[in-house]
Amino acid sequence: MPILPSSVTTKRLVLRRYTPDDAAWYATMALRNRAHLARFESGNAAMKIASEADALAAIKAFHEAADTGTAAFLGAFRRSDRTFIGQVYVGVGDSNLPGYLVGYFCDEAHLRQGYTIEAVSATVAALFRECGAWRVGLWCDDTNLASQRIAERLGMRREGHLRADKRHPDGSITGSLCYGLLRGEFQAQETA
Repeated sequence: MPILPSSVTTKRLVLRRYTPDDAAWYATMALRNRAHLARFESGNAAMKIASEADALAAIKAFHEAADTGTAAFLGAFRRSDRTFIGQVYVGVGDSNLPGYLVGYFCDEAHLRQGYTIEAVSATVAALFRECGAWRVGLWCDDTNLASQRIAERLGMRREGHLRADKRHPDGSITGSLCYGLLRGEFQAQETA
């Protein structure tokens, strides 16, 4: 079973797995961010939460995914005051490599402050350094310029473009971009 991170620390953030004690504020956060997440994160677990009970069920599902070695959901919290900043998802793409996929969202109150790139960059580094990743991938909507910039800042290569592969609730149709970073490329970045 591939190794999944349980916590990651940066200069400004602590990323950790959620606990049942997080259910009340997670529900509030999910409702507050619903409109913000609707376009690019419509399938995110946070979009299905309408109550504390829903949040608790989601957190239990997060733990089951981690226990079975399929995914980890890490909340990103500001170190100075433990304020929730965002979430990083780590999925196992191929357990034999191992290969991972990352996803993320930033709480709408903390956009454009560099928290997302800080959290995702540290998570990707942990996947290569501590979890033995051979590759880390990222998929994003082809109209999500912020996620494209994050992938590029991570040194990922754009490996593919699935054109017109999904319809959004508003009826618009967009595609998906696939990015990837290999172990050797990550190591070259570290020594540059």
